Amino acid sequence: MLSKRVVIFASGGGTSTENIIVKFKSEKNILVKKIYCNNADAGVLLRAKKYGVKTFVFNSNELNGDTVFNDLKKVKPDLIILAGFLKKIPEKILDYYKNKVLNIHPSLLPKYGGKGMYGLQVHREVIKNNDIFSGFTIHFVDKNYDQGEILFQKKIKVETDNAEDLASKILNQEHKYYPLIIKKILSE
Repeated sequence: MLSKRVVIFASGGGTSTENIIVKFKSEKNILVKKIYCNNADAGVLLRAKKYGVKTFVFNSNELNGDTVFNDLKKVKPDLIILAGFLKKIPEKILDYYKNKVLNIHPSLLPKYGGKGMYGLQVHREVIKNNDIFSGFTIHFVDKNYDQGEILFQKKIKVETDNAEDLASKILNQEHKYYPLIIKKILSE
């Protein structure tokens, strides 16, 4: 059986990317082929190097032009995974890889989604609004921020008024469930 090929788009430190790489390292049928990054100083690049995963650093023009798109076509991923990637994926890529671009968002969408809603900003809003529950959502990516088909949500009780603590609790659960959902989608 041929291995399923995945690529990961990331912009930051890369803890989620490293978690996915580690989880699939022992899988014979899932291969993390490449990390795509729009930030030459991102920690994710060091994490990729540590595990011998190829990287591709690009700028906005290369993302919105043909450079990234053409490279993806060479790699032939079965799934594109967003893990802390903060740029909008061009429609050309979304059309070509329809229902093959996956994102994880640190809220129970549709709450606290959309442009500018990422990271601690989301958790601050949850706390500011005294929400009893928060969590995360795994969804397909479409042309609108955080509006693609929802595949999985995990609800987590908000038991703190500190955004960093809430972020840490949710990230811990994201690390547990994201690889499981990726694996499930690849097996369907």
